[in-house]
Amino acid sequence: MRKKPYDSSRLAKFVERRVLELKPTKSQADIASQAGYTNANMITMIKQGSSKVALDRVPALAKALECDPAYLMRLSLEQAIGETAAASVVEIFGGPVTENERSWLKAVREASDNSDPRLTSRSQAAIKSIFGK
Repeated sequence: MRKKPYDSSRLAKFVERRVLELKPTKSQADIASQAGYTNANMITMIKQGSSKVALDRVPALAKALECDPAYLMRLSLEQAIGETAAASVVEIFGGPVTENERSWLKAVREASDNSDPRLTSRSQAAIKSIFGK
């Protein structure tokens, strides 16, 4: 059996998981339609790794999958240009910031009175302790 080009991508696995999670409230055909795909099988092709997500489709697909568009863009970029090239893009331009990460940033700004605090070893240790590390 011939291997599908993107079947082991994190994006294919993520889309497969989200479709399953959304199954009680929307069908795969609903997701495809909301994402702007005329072919309802496109979601199956993405899940199975036989097709990749075009970068210009990420915002609509993220909305249809009810997920963070920045996270989906990270996965799509990785799939589109490969992990090494995607890492280079992130190194130069920085990674897309998710809505959850923006919330953290807002909380830091509020707590610090927008003083642009430096990340010290003490503050880094405090953050790690929040996550049990």
